[in-house]
Amino acid sequence: MTNRRMRLIALTLVLAVATLVAAVGPASAGTGGTLTVYSGRTSELIQPLLDEFSADTGVEIEVRYGDSADLALLIDEEGDQTPADVFISQSPGATGYLDGIDRLRKIDQDVLDLVDPRYHAADGRWTGVSGRVRVLVYNTDLVKRGDLPDSVFALTKPKYEDQVAVAPTNGSFQDFVTAMRELEGEKRTKKWLAGMEANGARAYASNSAIVEAVGRGEVPMGLVNHYYAALAKAADPSTPVENHVFANEDVGSVILVTAAAVIDQTDDRKLAERFVRYLLSKAAQTHLAEDEFEYPLARGVKALGDLPPLSKVDAPQLDLSTLGGGLLRTRELIAESGLEQA
Repeated sequence: MTNRRMRLIALTLVLAVATLVAAVGPASAGTGGTLTVYSGRTSELIQPLLDEFSADTGVEIEVRYGDSADLALLIDEEGDQTPADVFISQSPGATGYLDGIDRLRKIDQDVLDLVDPRYHAADGRWTGVSGRVRVLVYNTDLVKRGDLPDSVFALTKPKYEDQVAVAPTNGSFQDFVTAMRELEGEKRTKKWLAGMEANGARAYASNSAIVEAVGRGEVPMGLVNHYYAALAKAADPSTPVENHVFANEDVGSVILVTAAAVIDQTDDRKLAERFVRYLLSKAAQTHLAEDEFEYPLARGVKALGDLPPLSKVDAPQLDLSTLGGGLLRTRELIAESGLEQA
């Protein structure tokens, strides 16, 4: 074979490879790659969406599950060695914490524009994906509607002694307490936490554990997110649980969101943002509404039929961006109250 012919063959191979790469594109363009997700949402709630994204895109997702606040602290501790590309938090406090220490990238405006500005960070570094309302779930066989409190602050009264369950280590409970600090002040919040502990509030590990306990009649009431009662009744329609939504903009019915963010150390920002965009797609939002009974936050996707629109919920006005800065102090106050050992 002549040198000229060898050079022609080599050139042909180079062009062929270049053409193939151009046709397939880089991994982050949609035909593969690996994404590492740290998720404060449980596998039961979020894994179906991760599987669907992988099936649609060929992207392999490595996921680490855990408590939202603990994962946020882990990302902080891991520093520039963190493998995390995307952080999904059960509530905005943990993402707000990472935002406060400059560990998040700004999300593209066209992604942020998919949701109402009330449900994403003012600086664009995290976005809400789904919404939930804090409620008091109660056992309809044990509690009459007329005996339900008008305010979450009434739960420290003798009438509700040994009647209420809480989840002190849960991210949503912690964000609710931070919201109380923002709206009612630290002094009143500290007094409420101490009052709940003194009044025999019982500690559970999670919202789902509380709703199960309320359904069994183990405890008459519990502070949880709205959708857990619907999930319990979907599994067993005879479960005697209902939600009580506090009125008059009571902090007990504050609106929280599941939040998603891109970590500053990601080595594939486009792929990470593509995943966040996917979480706001109609398919993902419909799944969250119909299968998880949450409020979809993307414009144009409706909540499940019997849920009142978020705009009709008589919840307090709160800038969700403020929750992150108070996360650590809130955890201190909860620990000091003794509720975690209740």
